[in-house]
Amino acid sequence: MTFEFTANSDFDFLRDFGKKFKVPVIDNRLIIPKSLGEGSIRKVDFDENFRLLIHRYKFKQEFVFKRNAPLHRHDNIAIFFYNTEPPINLLTDNLTAYNQDSAIEIGSSDLSSLIRFPANKEIYFTVVGIKSTILSDLLRIKNPNAVLKTIIENKATFIYHENITLEVEKLLNQLSEINEQNQLDNFYYRIKVEELLYLLFSKLLDREAKRHSLINKTDIESLFAIQAAILADLSTPPKLNILAKMANMSETKMKLLFKQIFGDTIYNYYQKFRMEEAAFLLKHGGNTVSEVGYQLGFSNLSHFSKLFQKHYGNTPKKYTSVG
Repeated sequence: MTFEFTANSDFDFLRDFGKKFKVPVIDNRLIIPKSLGEGSIRKVDFDENFRLLIHRYKFKQEFVFKRNAPLHRHDNIAIFFYNTEPPINLLTDNLTAYNQDSAIEIGSSDLSSLIRFPANKEIYFTVVGIKSTILSDLLRIKNPNAVLKTIIENKATFIYHENITLEVEKLLNQLSEINEQNQLDNFYYRIKVEELLYLLFSKLLDREAKRHSLINKTDIESLFAIQAAILADLSTPPKLNILAKMANMSETKMKLLFKQIFGDTIYNYYQKFRMEEAAFLLKHGGNTVSEVGYQLGFSNLSHFSKLFQKHYGNTPKKYTSVG
């Protein structure tokens, strides 16, 4: 099944989804019919240009959302909070790779996307739609870095990617558990959404960005393919010349745009996920420290231990024994 739409400034996802599949929308909530699956989509309007969509469902068949960019770009910004497994990549035709089970993506209105939801899989994601002028007024940043300036001005094509922290995940869970019978539920929704935005933009504000480099949809798709390749095999350090050839870019351009989207260098990004996988295997994999080290490509276990301690504050052995 496919739901294809064009993201014009006046597009209403809930209304158009309901029309497409002949499902009524009652009190800004759409209940997925049993013929399609189960779950719901809930919309919360804080303002005409500031709203929230909470997606919680499971489809009987693979479901595809095809979002077409409008003919004329507009000032609305979409912020996607994915906390589902397997994670979905906003801008490619493939599921994101490996253990990146959650992500935040914020992009300009002139980007198309194709999102595939596997059949019989619990899907959880939250979307905040906000006009750039409202976002600017909400943030009130006196000295924005290049990232925030690009988002607030909303004149150039952009996409930024952040990983979901435990604090963000907790807020997303709270959003899905709000008692809608409470007369203050809309107020509470807004408080939680503003907390989410605060956490996201605090991370983006920390990025070391001197300027925004021009980027297009082809570049973005190539960089997400590079990200998937990096995460597909954490036992092997990324080879920049091979990745650049895959992306059909110079190494200089690839490194610049990768850091712009993902907020870190390719090698640091790789090492972060490598250590996250090590931590997971130590806690849940039933493996020894040496087995985990060798599995992740370390021939020198002393180097593995030092690198792990740098990331987690404990040696692998101590980390395993705690908690």
